Amino acid sequence: MLLAVLTISGPAQAHPAPFSYADVELREQHIEGTLSVHTIDVAHELGIEEPRTLLDERVLALQYSRIVDVLSDRLVLANANGEAIPLQFHDITAATADDALLLQFRSDAAPPPSLVVDAHLFPYDPAHQTFVNIYEEGELRQQFLFGAESPPQTHYAGTAAGVAAVFGTFVPSGAHHVLIGPDHVLFLIGLILIGGSLRRLAVIVTAFTVGHSVTLALAATGTFAPPAWLIEPLIALSIVIVGADNLLRKEGQRDLRPIFALLFGLIHGFGFAFVLREFGLPTGNLAWSLLAFNIGVEIGQLAIVVPFALALAWLRKRALQVTKRIVIGGSLAVVLAGAYWFVDRVLNLGSG
Repeated sequence: MLLAVLTISGPAQAHPAPFSYADVELREQHIEGTLSVHTIDVAHELGIEEPRTLLDERVLALQYSRIVDVLSDRLVLANANGEAIPLQFHDITAATADDALLLQFRSDAAPPPSLVVDAHLFPYDPAHQTFVNIYEEGELRQQFLFGAESPPQTHYAGTAAGVAAVFGTFVPSGAHHVLIGPDHVLFLIGLILIGGSLRRLAVIVTAFTVGHSVTLALAATGTFAPPAWLIEPLIALSIVIVGADNLLRKEGQRDLRPIFALLFGLIHGFGFAFVLREFGLPTGNLAWSLLAFNIGVEIGQLAIVVPFALALAWLRKRALQVTKRIVIGGSLAVVLAGAYWFVDRVLNLGSG
């Protein structure tokens, strides 16, 4: 038993911290930084049996070119077009107390408005992680953590060009998410299906916007974010309620759609936040990215609401009975789809 314990614990003690660190400093006209890697990882890549020999300056000098060859292709900085920014590695020193090697690097290229970072330094170890810190003029602006399956991450500079890059990324993302999200599309259609004046429809859409903007900001900033297993079924349930309201509404009855839009907009905002969380929010431009994403969501909503409302209004003037059948059939479809999503999400998210 003692032999088994020693055998199991040996590898864990041999590499107590499978982490690397990269500090990237964005200057006005160039980029510089430091890469910290553990001797065990480097020794594995070089085929060296005793990692601590790399702490010897003479050995380190002899292995310098091989170390740079291994790591230069695995720390990648690029612009928004995917064009790699060439990095020149120069000084390398041993941090004996940490069993680590420190490599200095530099690029004479000016930092782009949006800097794409990819750092998978030691793929042989699936548990290995790389921490990347982005600094602008000495101030920490962004932190990334790269694991085995992590995609590239983007840092948006805190400049006018960086803000423009944020809008160029997050406005299309917000519009795209609405247009490809059948639950959000169906909810909007359900809200405007029974028609109304232009002012009434504007109030409904605005109420939905206010609702989802509030909760999107709360969740994206980490202030309050309910779990997906609660929010996703509630989004489906909101679709059912809107469709049912259309079917049960009587002539002269109070129009509850603005209230539904506001209340359920709060729930849908948390759903939008899940997308933003996966997409990755630039902490240095958090407010701008939220604004840009919201603008994109509004563009997506208007792309649905305006043509659909105009088509219904045109048809209502020319074929009222046909329009009534469309409203009934459409509302039934909204209810059935929402009910299906509700059951599916309760079962799938609950089991997950």
